[in-house]
Amino acid sequence: MSESKYTFHIHGMHCNACVLLTESELGDLANVSSVKSSLKNHSVEIVGDFGTKTPLQIAEELTIPLKSHGYTVSVEKQNHDVKWGDFKIAVPIALGFAILFVLLQKIGLINLVNAGNVNYGTAFVIGIIASLSTCMAVVGGLLLSMSATFAKEGDKVRPQLMFHGGRIVSFFILGGVIGAIGSAFTLNTSATFILDLVIGLVMIVLGINLLDVFPSAKKLQPSMPKFIARHAHGVSKLSHTFTPVLVGVATFFLPCGFTQSMQLYALTTGSFLKGGLTMLAFALGTLPVLALLSFSSFSIKNSSKSGIFFKSAGLIVILFALFNLINSLVVVGIIPPVFNF
Repeated sequence: MSESKYTFHIHGMHCNACVLLTESELGDLANVSSVKSSLKNHSVEIVGDFGTKTPLQIAEELTIPLKSHGYTVSVEKQNHDVKWGDFKIAVPIALGFAILFVLLQKIGLINLVNAGNVNYGTAFVIGIIASLSTCMAVVGGLLLSMSATFAKEGDKVRPQLMFHGGRIVSFFILGGVIGAIGSAFTLNTSATFILDLVIGLVMIVLGINLLDVFPSAKKLQPSMPKFIARHAHGVSKLSHTFTPVLVGVATFFLPCGFTQSMQLYALTTGSFLKGGLTMLAFALGTLPVLALLSFSSFSIKNSSKSGIFFKSAGLIVILFALFNLINSLVVVGIIPPVFNF
């Protein structure tokens, strides 16, 4: 057995979840002994025994387990294609959403932006966007990996129900724990403002990454420590009866910036109930798409209209962030009230 080291380019990487997913999938190959993905360079370093295959043939072999997730492996680096034409449709969609949002605020049906209340509506909408974004690709990968493990035993429906149930319940409980931890800290107006500012900036970075215009912004996106994320992802390889529940719980600790921004907000609530309900609303927002993924090969990422969707979603996330940042500035008295909701 003769092993060699190879470096290839991976197309389709957007966030730290992509790093975890590509490393997990390629690391499962029998002839691969080690794998290390890089978001910075959009590359992967592989050590393995591929016999007499050429680098091009190896790249094609490595693409097979990644293709369903929207990634391709190649020997050549491809230029970043922004596709500015998508904005012609994305901008009107985002503006329409903003106008609808303001109208619903005016008539009192929703109260998304209010520094005095928990943003359950915001959390739910962000959950919907997160479930369709590349940031949740690793959750989808976990779900499909777990499904494949149990499908071999002829058990398809029960594990899915256990996964989604475990995920929703754990998001409420763990969100509540984060909120309760926040109650141990007495946050004055300045400290709350700083946390709101951090949340807003994180959301803006997530929105910019969804626009896929500035590749360098991906390095600014926060992520869960890699060792925690790896252990969380490894749970899906188990075949114990309660594994689906554990996988659902594990998704709370995966590297999704959207999840982490909501966790940070839950901390600011200083309440078990409010923190739990914030994370519950977020989890419920992700449920429809993840449930659809459970019983189909649905993936917005591989759609021909994915560029338009991601740019629309990115603009909406940025608008949410700006709404909340402006309200935070109003609360601390830096600027006068802008939105008279």
